[in-house]
Amino acid sequence: MKKVFLILSAVLALGITSCKKYIDQVPDDLLTIDDIFKSKSNTDYFLANIYYSLPNELEQRFTGNENSGAWYAASDESKYTWSFNYTNNMNTGAWASTDGTIGTYWTNYYKAIRNASYLIQNIDQANPVEVNDGLKKQYKAEARALRAMFYFFMVRIYGPVILLGEEPIDINTPADQLQFKRSHVDTCINYIVNELDKAAADLGADIPAGNEYGRITSGVAKAYKVQALMLAASPLWNGNTDYANFKNTDGGALVNTSFDKAKWTRAATAAKEFLNTYVPSQYSLFTATGTDAFMAAYNSCRQVTTTEWNQEWIYARSNSGSYMRYDRTPFHAGLPANQHGAGANGATQAMVDAYFMANGRPISDPASGYSASGFSSFKAPFDNAARNTFNPWTNREPRFYVGITYNNSYWLYQEGATPIITNMEFNGNSGRSQSTSDVSPTGYIVRKDVMPNDNGRGALLLRLGQVFLDYAEALNESDPGNADILVYLNQIRKRAGVAEYGAGEGMLPAPASQDAMRDAIRAERRVELAFESVRYFDTRRWKIAKTTNNGPVYGMNMFGNGNEFYQRTLIENRIFADKDYLFPIPNTQILINPNLVQNPGWK
Repeated sequence: MKKVFLILSAVLALGITSCKKYIDQVPDDLLTIDDIFKSKSNTDYFLANIYYSLPNELEQRFTGNENSGAWYAASDESKYTWSFNYTNNMNTGAWASTDGTIGTYWTNYYKAIRNASYLIQNIDQANPVEVNDGLKKQYKAEARALRAMFYFFMVRIYGPVILLGEEPIDINTPADQLQFKRSHVDTCINYIVNELDKAAADLGADIPAGNEYGRITSGVAKAYKVQALMLAASPLWNGNTDYANFKNTDGGALVNTSFDKAKWTRAATAAKEFLNTYVPSQYSLFTATGTDAFMAAYNSCRQVTTTEWNQEWIYARSNSGSYMRYDRTPFHAGLPANQHGAGANGATQAMVDAYFMANGRPISDPASGYSASGFSSFKAPFDNAARNTFNPWTNREPRFYVGITYNNSYWLYQEGATPIITNMEFNGNSGRSQSTSDVSPTGYIVRKDVMPNDNGRGALLLRLGQVFLDYAEALNESDPGNADILVYLNQIRKRAGVAEYGAGEGMLPAPASQDAMRDAIRAERRVELAFESVRYFDTRRWKIAKTTNNGPVYGMNMFGNGNEFYQRTLIENRIFADKDYLFPIPNTQILINPNLVQNPGWK
């Protein structure tokens, strides 16, 4: 009898918090096809298995684990110390289509797509006593949305993909009957968008709670529609003449190399539709309080990722395992386990420099007040006292202190009477003398989204702040000068505690041209969405990664003590070629399917 593969360890991997979420409802054994729809519990198990294929971006230490990405450290945001992290291969040009990691997403997402299609086609056979017509409609819509999302994830990674038909492919189908061609990228995007619209029409808008956290709603489907249209409108896929010869074996084009402004209009329209429909009824920007405006902004920007299922979260993968605490907690020699980590996810100097000053100006602005050298007594928002601080790290905006652990900074989670101060100098408690691997590679450590433990939690995938910035970007490209651009850009800046753009008192001059506004929006995305698996895809869809992720990467001098530490130091030279805008198609797939063409530049 044919079997349907289910994840065996899901309960063990996910059911480790007191508040169970929907995704951890997966059985310990296999279900036969005949058993799937005999009961509601079995149907739920099968649907939960499809949800389980969503990426868990809290586990990027092991690239591909639970479909986790390479997105933090393969962008210009950060670097992993550990050589086993696949991003080190990517950043040095030492990756290939034959690598196992390359095929992880291709294989796993197509399995999930197959299972989603099977549920859509067969849910009507479910036990009518336990699974009524309303549930059948809902489950079918959830599976349809998930299937579209998996296709979207694949297009972001690989470019145009094979679109399978509505009928799920029998797992026993001979390979010679599976030799499909890739679909045009616009066809892929249109399919994803249409499927998400269909799913949204049959889903409710109310956000689930309790053990239903993580279920797809109409808002989730519509938000991912925006993501798909933003990808299609961006320079990588909209007027990219570098892909003029990107064709199937029969000569059929896979990319339209002519720029189409209407794609940006379509993305802006979808974003506005989402905002009009779901904000503020379902979603709103998360805000917290503080002793003053700066502290309130700091708390808001920090807690938006650590307060699970808050009003800004559009979607997250439920109850996901996490390596984040250990990866982003400094070594802290001799301290208890919860305060001791590896600090191995190091922020780059480029990312440190990207944050604004407290007055909202970039450090390159002569009016910003930035000082590149020297030291001052400075009290950070996470600290209880002023400390001797390197001037480049003083008087920065709140998001800087959310995102970066720097030398001589007070740790987030204190234990005992003696303050825990992170020292990354060579002989410091988190310096190279302590370990050859479990310390920062750059002299900075990513601080954002660190929790006091590694318990399973919601792995954030999409939040409202990103959609605000999506809308501003799409409007600037389709209707420059539209008043809504500043409205939504300024809402992000206001929450972050930095000066808004405009003509009012205390505001900064608004960017005066479409190009200047584009730069402002991109700069805002970079800091607002830092370390949230967005920057990797942004630099690629904007077609700027050959600049941002190519060449020298700097940090502090990890082999120095005292003043020697504070020298901008070359960490590595990265290699980014034109081919690196896309993952290669796994070589094993190319070998078994002669109709499947490889991505440009790859073998």
